[in-house]
Amino acid sequence: MSTAMSERRLEFSQTMGVMRRLMTLVLPLRWSIAATLTLGIATVGASVGLMGTAAWLITTAALHPSIADLQIAIVGVRFFGVSRGVFRYSERLLSHELTFKLLAGLRVWFIESLAPLAPARLLDRSVGDLLDRAVSDIEALQSFIIRVLSPPLVALAVGLGIGCFMAWFSVGAAATFALFFILAAVVVPAATWVWAHAEGRSSTISRSRLGDAVVDFVQGMPELLAFNGSQSHRAKIDTLRKELARAEHHAAMTDAVTTGAGVLLTHLAAVAILIITIPQVRSGNLSGVMLAVLCLAAVAAFEAATPLPQAARFLHQQVASAARLFEILDAQPTVFSPAEPSTTAWNEPGEQSPSLIFRNLSHTYPGTTRPAISGLNLEVGAGARVAIVGPSGAGKTTLAHLAQRFWDPEAGQVLIGGIDIRQLDLDNLRRSIGLVSQNTSLFCGTIKENLLMAQPSASTSELQAACRYAALESTLSELPEGLDTWIGEQGQRLSGGQRQRLSVARTLLQKPAVLILDEPTAQLDGPTASALLQQIFQAFEGTTTLHITHRLVEMENYDAIVVLDKGRMVQQGTHSDLVTRDGLYRRLWEAEHSMW
Repeated sequence: MSTAMSERRLEFSQTMGVMRRLMTLVLPLRWSIAATLTLGIATVGASVGLMGTAAWLITTAALHPSIADLQIAIVGVRFFGVSRGVFRYSERLLSHELTFKLLAGLRVWFIESLAPLAPARLLDRSVGDLLDRAVSDIEALQSFIIRVLSPPLVALAVGLGIGCFMAWFSVGAAATFALFFILAAVVVPAATWVWAHAEGRSSTISRSRLGDAVVDFVQGMPELLAFNGSQSHRAKIDTLRKELARAEHHAAMTDAVTTGAGVLLTHLAAVAILIITIPQVRSGNLSGVMLAVLCLAAVAAFEAATPLPQAARFLHQQVASAARLFEILDAQPTVFSPAEPSTTAWNEPGEQSPSLIFRNLSHTYPGTTRPAISGLNLEVGAGARVAIVGPSGAGKTTLAHLAQRFWDPEAGQVLIGGIDIRQLDLDNLRRSIGLVSQNTSLFCGTIKENLLMAQPSASTSELQAACRYAALESTLSELPEGLDTWIGEQGQRLSGGQRQRLSVARTLLQKPAVLILDEPTAQLDGPTASALLQQIFQAFEGTTTLHITHRLVEMENYDAIVVLDKGRMVQQGTHSDLVTRDGLYRRLWEAEHSMW
């Protein structure tokens, strides 16, 4: 029992911590929230006024008074009837606008917080999981204000107001109302909270796992079909779907029971108030007209308590969704922009491409023990072209990662133009480095949209010029829609060579100061690889270039070749020099060319 209580206290403490953080996110909308609360209270107040005034009018009219005595009540019924609709419409309008503002703010906050974490802090996260957090979890939080925050505050204001009004005429009736209102507004939601203890988290996790499985199925469909695994994966999706359906069924049952409990308490309150007030009418301490007014006003006031059980259930889901978002965003980025970054001049028109220097560089990736790079010293002179070769796992790609500050090295420095890259603004640094890799990231859109990512202000003539330099012009002429051709997910409607050329054209538009080629020809045949490299060399003539490759193609066109093995530099020189000396480079050269 003590263990269960400790766990429950811990969960409550964690929930309160998440709630405090959520409150900081909605704090900028506090005035809109206050206006929404005011309209919500006014709406329920108008409902109570309508019911109470109507009860007074009907019961008084039964006594056949002068019509003049009823005029105020008649006007009151009309006023409350009209104002209730106006308040409700205004409250819905403002609350939905508030919801959209919150949703937009949450999305911007999440993406801005997520971007600095890539890629180092996101390596252990699947695309489907991140997508579910960015979409479903944020959408779950959009109703935090109108479904979780507002209802308790509206209920508190209405309960106190109606309780004081009833106490003016009958303390017993007010006490009876307070008892049943507390049951409906506090006890039933608390019971819902306990009942839905595991529901919110299980529903969120089931939805996330289902989304992850669906994304895997869509992205891996060719492989699943090739290995006859689509049936088993569909069975997995169906199992996850059933888990989510069970969680949603449990939620529906919770709503049904709590709604029924609320209706029952409302009617029991009406009966109890009648039992309390009828003797007071008989004794003359309360008029019969006011009996009807108090009874129906109390019934109308329960409108404020009706949403609270659902709010308690939603709170579980939204705390679970918020905790999933905070779990990602609580990770600290591995790199930061300096408070006062150094200024650079190499991006200015006419400026020479800067040098790229790796000085005493050592780095070990988190979770591993063997250094990826150890004690490396390498200088790529301004405008020079250097190739980095070596077997898989030699540390070649690590150099590209460190040059772009995806990680900071454990020891040593990376300098561009003589400036330590840790002294540069991250955005400026990454704009200065162009990357053409073997895994070109193309977005589902047109060729033009993918090119404009590098230079949003580029004109059509500039786009066409970049395509011409990247030898993509003939491809565009064969496409009926030219630059407006839809290329599909990851550019699947293009060949491998066309995707790489599109990546080159995009990098040309970026106008980088330093170019890094990370296995750009890995998926191409020999002649195509040679042709693409020649086009890159021509397009980026005079740009400091670091080419990371395991394919020894066009090696004679490099100013220097650096051979890495197990994170260390084992050879350096030109192709003609290295191929004549006994060493790793000659063995790699002979192994590759013996296959042709």
